[in-house]
Amino acid sequence: MLQKTRGIALSYIRYRETSIIARIYTEEFGLQSYIVNSVRTARNKNNKIALFQPLTLLDMVVYNKPDRELHRLSEMKTSYPFQSLPFEVAKSTIAMFVTEMLNKVLKEEAGSPPLFKFLMDSVLFLEEAKTNYENFHIAFLLKLSFYLGFGPESAREFESQLRENSYPFLPDDEMETALNTMLRYPLGTPIKLARSARNELVDALVTYYHIHLDSLGEVKSLPVLREVLG
Repeated sequence: MLQKTRGIALSYIRYRETSIIARIYTEEFGLQSYIVNSVRTARNKNNKIALFQPLTLLDMVVYNKPDRELHRLSEMKTSYPFQSLPFEVAKSTIAMFVTEMLNKVLKEEAGSPPLFKFLMDSVLFLEEAKTNYENFHIAFLLKLSFYLGFGPESAREFESQLRENSYPFLPDDEMETALNTMLRYPLGTPIKLARSARNELVDALVTYYHIHLDSLGEVKSLPVLREVLG
């Protein structure tokens, strides 16, 4: 049955000679995998494989069969062509890290329009932001944790949970203020953080996710993120 849905591209793997299997978080059906044929050929002049780069926003018509693990796409196009996110080193590094985390934490389940809206709005913010996005990944993970069911109500609660799990997180006043600001205010709210503090917060957040999600595993993009943004 053909159905329309919006989606956010997360990753893809090669499939046979010319096709891919794309993982896409959809508004209607949650996390889904789609076979996309003939996107890795010389004849594909439209460069459709670019539609499956990390965080690309998609409008899709899909064949949805609930009893299948792999689905097929009938039509697809980007709903918002990116002008900065794939081309600016800082933004593309953030996108790489965020996409890896989403691939790890989003599950194959029914669609969640509130979560999809949060993800889409966050991607649009990162794409359009000219300033005040250097802490985006930290604020994003803090806010995402509420949709996943384990968001901390305050910096003190965040610190307490880490220390209860033997992680020595001792934020100073500046870091505590930054955490509370990120928890309470929208993405892009100006926050001053030293490079060392930003690294410390990212490490603490990844550990916080490990505490709540046993299957998280190694976050391979973390060293690159530290190097580029810190």
